[in-house]
Amino acid sequence: MKAPLAIAVLYSMVVVYGVSTTMHEYREDPRIRNWLFMGKWGPVFYLTGAYVFMVLLGPLIMRNREAFSLKTGMKLYNLTQVILSAYMFKEFVITAYLSGYSLSCQPVEFSHKPLPMRMAAACWWFFFSKIIDVFDTIFFILRKKNSQISFLHVYHHSTMILNWWVAAKFTPGGQVFFQCMINSLVHTIMYSYYFLSVFGPAVQKYLWWKKYLTQLQLIQFTIIIIHVIGSMRTTCTFPYIFNWYVICYGLSLIALFSNFYMETYSNQKRVKANEQSVLDSIAQDKNMNYEKKRMEVITRYPLQQLVRGVL
Repeated sequence: MKAPLAIAVLYSMVVVYGVSTTMHEYREDPRIRNWLFMGKWGPVFYLTGAYVFMVLLGPLIMRNREAFSLKTGMKLYNLTQVILSAYMFKEFVITAYLSGYSLSCQPVEFSHKPLPMRMAAACWWFFFSKIIDVFDTIFFILRKKNSQISFLHVYHHSTMILNWWVAAKFTPGGQVFFQCMINSLVHTIMYSYYFLSVFGPAVQKYLWWKKYLTQLQLIQFTIIIIHVIGSMRTTCTFPYIFNWYVICYGLSLIALFSNFYMETYSNQKRVKANEQSVLDSIAQDKNMNYEKKRMEVITRYPLQQLVRGVL
């Protein structure tokens, strides 16, 4: 646990510095001040704290209770996530295109014109979707799938709420559209998989692409970091602290998701190799026992064996 704890401590330091710097150097967007959760910082921080407490207490509460099935609820939830993610992806693509956004550098436009307001609304929905994502953990707890509630899972879900609250409150548009757009596309694919997986064995044979979801996540983080670094090489007026913030966070996710991928799929290969080795050993033992018994028969009954060979 030393490596994950070190990553958590490092990221906490970045969050504290980033938020404190943001509060002092950049003003919040007055256009969205009255939108849900966009006022004071208290509610969203309390919500994140409640999420962490739920992760700690939930499994204890469910320990002596029967696990819930929740298949219908999971189907509805995952389908809702697919629709919402696809909607957000569409909004980011169309609004950025109509606004003439640049991939190399795009400052935030704080006007009340229709397109900037449309982009701000898309960013708010993206932030709010991170709160909805908490139901991933709630379903794990109620179904007693505690092994799924890993450090990576909790770290990712809790920090994403804070990250995108800061982004939506201070920079609802501009450079962040690219990160939101990519992530919305990935989530559309990811929750499509989760939706189909709920239907059980009849569909499982078509879900051979599960491991590629993690690869897609890693590609996503890499592309986002490259995009941010590219924008920092220009004279872009987008807040520099947010760019460093994204780079640090992206690197932490690459480290954690890479570790998850290697542990999950490398271990599976080792387990399959061990199973095959055991099967080969059993087959070899059976062959040896057969040959041993055969030689005993030949030794004891040579005439019968000779006759059988001739026949």
